[in-house]
Amino acid sequence: MVVINNNNKKNNNKKVAAHEEELNKSLIRKSFRVREYDPERDRLGVEDVERRCEVGPSGSVSLYTDLLGDPICRVRHSPAFLMLVAQMDDEEGEIVGLIRGCIKTVTCGQKLSRNPNTLNSAVPVYTKLAYILGLRVSPSHRRMGIGLKLVSRMEQWFRDTGAEYAYMATDKDNKPSVSLFTERCGYSKFRTPSILVQPVFAHRVKLPSRISILKLAPAEADRLYRRHFSTTEFFPRDIDAVLHNPLSLGTFLAVPSRFGWAGIDRFIVEPAESWAVVSIWNCKEVFTLEVRGVSRVKRGLAKTSRAFDRVLPWLRIPSVPELCKPFGVHFLYGVGGSGPEGVRMVRGLCGYAHNVAKEYGCGVVATEVASCEPLKPGIPHWERLSCAEDLWCVKRLGEDYSDGSVGDWTKSKPGSSIFVDPREI
Repeated sequence: MVVINNNNKKNNNKKVAAHEEELNKSLIRKSFRVREYDPERDRLGVEDVERRCEVGPSGSVSLYTDLLGDPICRVRHSPAFLMLVAQMDDEEGEIVGLIRGCIKTVTCGQKLSRNPNTLNSAVPVYTKLAYILGLRVSPSHRRMGIGLKLVSRMEQWFRDTGAEYAYMATDKDNKPSVSLFTERCGYSKFRTPSILVQPVFAHRVKLPSRISILKLAPAEADRLYRRHFSTTEFFPRDIDAVLHNPLSLGTFLAVPSRFGWAGIDRFIVEPAESWAVVSIWNCKEVFTLEVRGVSRVKRGLAKTSRAFDRVLPWLRIPSVPELCKPFGVHFLYGVGGSGPEGVRMVRGLCGYAHNVAKEYGCGVVATEVASCEPLKPGIPHWERLSCAEDLWCVKRLGEDYSDGSVGDWTKSKPGSSIFVDPREI
């Protein structure tokens, strides 16, 4: 007969609880400092923090991001950027946290022009906007105020550089992140765009026969975007720098096949009745993704679908790409258009972008648009790979607009469209 002593069990539980409390106190007593990232001595430590934060709970499906040895890659192409790290003040000097930030000038509203040549036309109101991304704190060093300190120091750099607003994006179900920014850092929920992801199949997508797709030169795309999208929320004033970036694979314009193309100048004055435009950004050269934790059964089913798609391409089976190994992404930005056939034009452009991604060996094509984007029905995507509501939170850092006082942007109503800068993906 086995006799269980409940008193001993309770005493053991108390000892464990006391030990955990003492451990937490010892961690809190440990000090850390926040400083600028040094690529020569910090890269390995940063990669270790990224790895520990990305893996996720044991047994769950998670998404791992490989930054290809360049922790600054996600902000490097922005006009101004900074990366900070949190380092323990002890002999080991372990890197336990990091944060990235960048600044650019974007459209935050519109006003009537006072120029005699464009009188009463809508012109953009610009503001200097900062973006926080890639906040990471090592799981073993959380609840020490590291995340809060990193955000605070980054915001100070934003203010010193003249930024008037700061925003961040997160999964709406990421409660710790939402709580940190909205409850402790003073951010408010602002926009909820949709991330739409389409897998790249083993077969090419057949394009509509009644649509012509033209590739615009960067200068032509610049003119088109400034004419039709400059008053769109988050439109970057340096759109020319985005379009001329080597990672931008081109801007493509869809028009009816019967439409006579006479150059961009003529098109701006007399556009087609229906048209659409999209630009492609090659994220594969910046980072790769990998889905981890998928069961063998699901991986086997995905492999079978790809085999059928390769052997019988004319059936156009919607196969699942190999996402359990590192794969690349093409991001579609500057999605826009007009006319009764605009949705169909966008669908044709997305098919074209799929085929480009297939040539580059990518696993998925993704884009992000406003939740009420009129052209959204024309963007093919798989719901299981997409995010219907990405959460953007914003904070006002300054009191005045650089382009006149038009109110507080944080309190403005969302428009039907937004412009997502591919440099911040």
